[in-house]
Amino acid sequence: MRKLLNTLFVTTQGAYLAKKGDTVVVNHEQQTKLRIPIHTLDSIICFGNVACSPFLMGLCGKHDVTLSFLSENGRFLARVHGPIRGNVLLRREQYRLADNNKICAFIARSIVTAKVANSRNVLLRAARDGRSNKDFTRATQDMRDMLEKLQTCPPLDIIRGIEGQAAQLYFDVFNNLITCNDDSFRMKGRNRRPPLDNVNAMLSFAYTLLVHDIESALESVGLDPAVGFLHRDRPGRPGLALDLMEELRPYLADRLVLSLINRQQVKADGFKTTDSGGVEMDDATRKTILVTWQKRKQDEIKHPFTSEKIAVGLIPYLQAILLARYIRGELEAYPPFFWR
Repeated sequence: MRKLLNTLFVTTQGAYLAKKGDTVVVNHEQQTKLRIPIHTLDSIICFGNVACSPFLMGLCGKHDVTLSFLSENGRFLARVHGPIRGNVLLRREQYRLADNNKICAFIARSIVTAKVANSRNVLLRAARDGRSNKDFTRATQDMRDMLEKLQTCPPLDIIRGIEGQAAQLYFDVFNNLITCNDDSFRMKGRNRRPPLDNVNAMLSFAYTLLVHDIESALESVGLDPAVGFLHRDRPGRPGLALDLMEELRPYLADRLVLSLINRQQVKADGFKTTDSGGVEMDDATRKTILVTWQKRKQDEIKHPFTSEKIAVGLIPYLQAILLARYIRGELEAYPPFFWR
């Protein structure tokens, strides 16, 4: 099993990352702010106006450290990685399966089943805490009906429709999961590009972090992150990474955002509305999310399929391994992640 290593988040505008031996050096205003050995890193994520030397890029490629560039507000821009890993036969089989609608439906059904079940569990846990109403109960009942319908092995378009309906139900009652009394943390459904409220801004940022980890995981086992089974191919879109994110986002991203809000670790003054109507976070709020995200990845759970005790941050890697095993024919079906 892969070791859980650190992710270096660089948010200081004007910072410059360079190589010195086998060490990453972060400079700002002609002063060295940080030195960190490359072997302790899994990835580096740069936000906004952060530059890197080509020699550092080469060092990252050599040590399989993914280097990603995002806008200051977390919009993905580009990523640099070393040589493609894995057996070419695995990717060829991935492409063959992705061209077969029945196989796509078979895999997508597993992913969407896990997404609906995990989303429903988020709601049920809140209901046990007394945060329930008529709409809340209806949403959990409708999700249960969707899970039963998925067991009938519907075609791919129907599965995609169920996924969309479940997401709509979930976000329609998402405010019930927020216990703080600050009206600044209320959402009117899911919106993005740009997010139109504080909650959506946090969710979008957390999803960006999650999909980055999933892409790295898929590449590490030799799969192509761009070719998915649930999401259609689109230039520049990591379809397979988005597939796996569906089952993981309720547990890894949504619960993180809810925890930050309910514990009042983020404040309303950490957000601003731009002239276009979009909502952006300030540096302090982004750093709070990044620190909490990294700490959360250190927690340990018992994986529901392997029964192995692993760090939360390794869940994307284990799911990528299981998917690769299915594609190679070593498993009869892809076992998605069910939060219990």
